[in-house]
Amino acid sequence: MDILFTFNIEEHQKAALVQNFPACTFYFKRTASCEEANIADVIVTYGGNINRELLARAEQLKWIMVASAGIDKMPLEALEERNILVTNVRGIHKTPMAESVLGHILGLKRSIPEIYAIQETKEWKGDFHSTELRDSTAIILGPGAIGGEIGRLLQAFGVYTVGCNRSGRKADYMDETITFEQLKGKLPQADFVISVLPSTPETKGLLTAEHFKVMKESAIFLNFGRGDVLNEEVLIEALKEKEILHAVLDVFQTEPLPENSEFWTLSNCTVSPHVSGKSGKYIERALDIFQENLEKYLNKEKDYRNVVNLKQGY
Repeated sequence: MDILFTFNIEEHQKAALVQNFPACTFYFKRTASCEEANIADVIVTYGGNINRELLARAEQLKWIMVASAGIDKMPLEALEERNILVTNVRGIHKTPMAESVLGHILGLKRSIPEIYAIQETKEWKGDFHSTELRDSTAIILGPGAIGGEIGRLLQAFGVYTVGCNRSGRKADYMDETITFEQLKGKLPQADFVISVLPSTPETKGLLTAEHFKVMKESAIFLNFGRGDVLNEEVLIEALKEKEILHAVLDVFQTEPLPENSEFWTLSNCTVSPHVSGKSGKYIERALDIFQENLEKYLNKEKDYRNVVNLKQGY
């Protein structure tokens, strides 16, 4: 079996793969445009380099392991037509992303940016408007692995958590769960609205101007899922009109975020350049999932971890 890696891993990780799976031939090329793609049975990728042109060349391809949670840039219909197995690393982002979300929330509620700023001026002042998390309410759009971990951490601070998903199905670490259709009616109660939704036909443009108009003026909106959950002009207008207190954005419709984007200069917006999932353990965790699935694949087992539903897009 020929396996092509299109991103870099450490030398000791390469050696471990070669040693643990002697029946496989590994190619570590950091690109999908190489000749090895033509013979690969498996491609391990971040996903952005999988396109129809590649699929036309990769006639032997049977399985794509995506070392990220999102697959929205991949040609899903073509993959489904070829009956190619697609798995991802859903769940490995939950610790760093949940910690990032909590860090931003705590920073804003406890006036951390202002405290850092006054050190530069050497001015002794304490007239901050710090508040507590306890007894507040958070709506978490997408209470899956990442959303559940955010909920767990927030509950430890006494925050009431409301999960919001397509079905309204109960989710871990949510005090209650609502559907997308019920969201607008619940938003007036939210102190925090946190989106960790993937990009799917159902989630694109989910949040509209009406959603922001019914939020509290003191509400904080955090988007750590995908930028297309809303029209960015709608959010810019909501921030300018002070319909909400603040927005923390880790994802955008266009990345890198253009220099002329108003998000950079709005005083009530924090731009995080898609870094919330960063962790020194990212590759290690991704390879753990890959190796678990590779063993099952070689043994012709079917209960693979994190199989992607190509129709639903996640």
